[in-house]
Amino acid sequence: MKTIIMTGGTSGLGEIAARAIAEAPNTRLIIGARRTAAERVETIPLDLARLASVREFATAVIEKLGDTEIDGLVFNAGTQFPTIDHRTEDGFETTFGVNVLAHYLLLRLLLAKLAREAAVIITTSDRHDPKLNPMGPKEFDTDELAHPLKQRKATGFSAGFRAYSASKLGDLLIARGLAASGEAKMKKLNVVAYNPGFTAGTSLFRAWPWWAKMGVGVASLVRPFARMNTVAISGKTLAELALDRITPPPGRIYASLNSRKLEWPEPSELAQRDEVVQRFWREGARMVGFVD
Repeated sequence: MKTIIMTGGTSGLGEIAARAIAEAPNTRLIIGARRTAAERVETIPLDLARLASVREFATAVIEKLGDTEIDGLVFNAGTQFPTIDHRTEDGFETTFGVNVLAHYLLLRLLLAKLAREAAVIITTSDRHDPKLNPMGPKEFDTDELAHPLKQRKATGFSAGFRAYSASKLGDLLIARGLAASGEAKMKKLNVVAYNPGFTAGTSLFRAWPWWAKMGVGVASLVRPFARMNTVAISGKTLAELALDRITPPPGRIYASLNSRKLEWPEPSELAQRDEVVQRFWREGARMVGFVD
């Protein structure tokens, strides 16, 4: 029996992936979510905007599994806001707190339960790369991203989109730090940072302004002709990665779904810098109060 733990499995491509994982033979799927997932899927309450909830979820998973190890860890949950004015219960900017810090803490809490050759999949985005996205981060300051300076006026969509892009770089730094760790090498973990590409129909776009939503709508109309990714294709690929039906080539962790084809390119230059990865892992541990 293969055991997989997942976040972000109740809507969009994550729901498609969760159904595919749950239907796989001899597979047990446990989802952390604020609402009940699909039928035949176990759900444990999880609110990624509260680090206390992350710790409670990790404890509940460990107690429920007993001696059973985790064969797959899928961090797919993500959020995006039109501003950077929202804060989590712990005082972090919400996009960074949910997309990055909560998943970083959950990984550290469950790392010891991972089985040998387990798959760890973290959903990222090519929006992290300034070569592909003008708003992509050119530096990564953990404190500034977690605690942006308060503005006199409400921030705008560009600030929210920049925060989202930076959070996707943060997810890549989580994956790179894990892949380089002694435990990952000892257990031969299959670590993948998965970019599902532009996929119209996900819940992320609900926070976009009307003019941006119109652009997504137009893109949806031409999607069949442009071979753009669909929710079904992106979700199925995520499930294949989680089930170890697709494994990374040697030395690669970044998987990018482009025009419905999975490729293994290099991430952004910033994501490849070891000192950036190491600094984030130290500062992330401090922020979430994780002690080895």
